[in-house]
Amino acid sequence: MATATARWLTRRKTLYLAIPVVAGVALILAILLIRQSVPPDPSSAFPSGALVVGVDASFPPFALDDGETMRGLDIDLATAIAEALEMPIRFVNIGFYALHDALISGQVDILVSALRVDPARMDDLRYTGSYFDNGLVLVRAADDPVTDLESLANARVAYEYASSADSQIRAWEQNGRPILRMPYELPQYALDALQLGIADAAIVDATTFRLYQSEHDNWTARYEYITHEPYAIALRIDRIDAWQLVDGALDALKENSELARIIDEWL
Repeated sequence: MATATARWLTRRKTLYLAIPVVAGVALILAILLIRQSVPPDPSSAFPSGALVVGVDASFPPFALDDGETMRGLDIDLATAIAEALEMPIRFVNIGFYALHDALISGQVDILVSALRVDPARMDDLRYTGSYFDNGLVLVRAADDPVTDLESLANARVAYEYASSADSQIRAWEQNGRPILRMPYELPQYALDALQLGIADAAIVDATTFRLYQSEHDNWTARYEYITHEPYAIALRIDRIDAWQLVDGALDALKENSELARIIDEWL
């Protein structure tokens, strides 16, 4: 009986000792939740007082420097994010292969430059959500009754020679799907072949298709993604507050359809 009583007292003592520990953990969690619910201060997230954007302005329609000003989808997107954060913006035109070095060194705050999400860089970079998918699309005439990829067997498929579309078709062939390949020098020529009825389908990247369709109002087509290549904004991995602000602003642009408007304006 005495032994049972001793065990009960020991358990009770242990319980009393655990209460402060549990309370302390709960307090820390509460503080963390409060900090997460309060958006970071832009002035501390961007100490220079402006959103400094690195961009390769030689890649229309995403960004182009015409000697007087920069314009393009990425320029408008970065500007809209700066407006959402109520901050001034400054663009730094940087060659594509120097973009990441400029970000890591602190020369710029963010990169908005049609960047693919690169898993190999995630030790150094933090990406926002995607703002555009430039994956390959399979394009058919709007009145084509066929609805699935299996219908490509023995179909005439136009594409750009030695491109990612070429690689995709060769992969399908290796998996036993016979295709009548129609390579062209440029992806626009592949879409010409489809529009003229020379090809049954065409495979191009999403940007090429959207630009082509905008220039041929009298032609309607339907498409489906067959690969995905998301473009996202990149920040240095230690700039958590800055990432939270930029990613949140991008989400808001998606929700209010401003991102869709910007994309439609340029593509």
